[in-house]
Amino acid sequence: MSWIPFKIGQPKKQIVSKTVERDFEREYEKLQKLEDQTKKLHKDMKKSTEADIAMSKAAVKISADLLGNPLCEQDQVFLESMTALDTAMRRMDSFNLEKVNQIQKTVIDPLKKYSGVFPSLNMAVKRREQALQDYKRLQSKAEKYEEKEKTGPNMVKLHQAREELRPVREDFEAKNQQLLDEMPKFYQSRIDYFQPSFEALIRAQVVYFTEMHKIFSELTDQIDQGALTDDERERENEAKLAELRALSIVADD
Repeated sequence: MSWIPFKIGQPKKQIVSKTVERDFEREYEKLQKLEDQTKKLHKDMKKSTEADIAMSKAAVKISADLLGNPLCEQDQVFLESMTALDTAMRRMDSFNLEKVNQIQKTVIDPLKKYSGVFPSLNMAVKRREQALQDYKRLQSKAEKYEEKEKTGPNMVKLHQAREELRPVREDFEAKNQQLLDEMPKFYQSRIDYFQPSFEALIRAQVVYFTEMHKIFSELTDQIDQGALTDDERERENEAKLAELRALSIVADD
């Protein structure tokens, strides 16, 4: 990271110590990373909630399609199972929407607001950089007159250059010190700001999955009358598939 975009008018005197410049660059680099991470997290959270909504809507559509299967008109047991499934999927969709709305309010919106602060911070850094360049330009100008012969006109110009330099130097020093004081505070504030959001995210997920456990436990009780194991179901399905393959209309030529 460079804070000297050009070398024209560079003064001989070092006006900002290397230690101060390193401290400034270190603190600003931390905030740049924080800005990137905040934007990425905001984007990922939006994708996550959009995927959640798409998943639950797809599940509702599948259960509705199954409920509309002609087999439901012929088999009462199948009708009852698909009705139970459809009810469960709609309940899931409702709880999922509540979860997504909660995450939007407590996590996504705060992330967006936090990201909105960085443009002002970056502008303050640009103003500091401009003040530094003005400071260097006028310092170089004053040094030029200091090296000239001490004639009356030159001393007048030197006095004028120093008078012009003084408020510019004070302006830079004020901007620089303000950023050095406040950038660490801004960085540290992320903890207090985001902790409530992440706690709310955890609570929303816990509530949602607790309800999902209830919904699918009830669904299992309703449709799993035979209480078959997964292995037993697999063997039963294979046996039925073998019967279908034995039919002449699906036999290999």
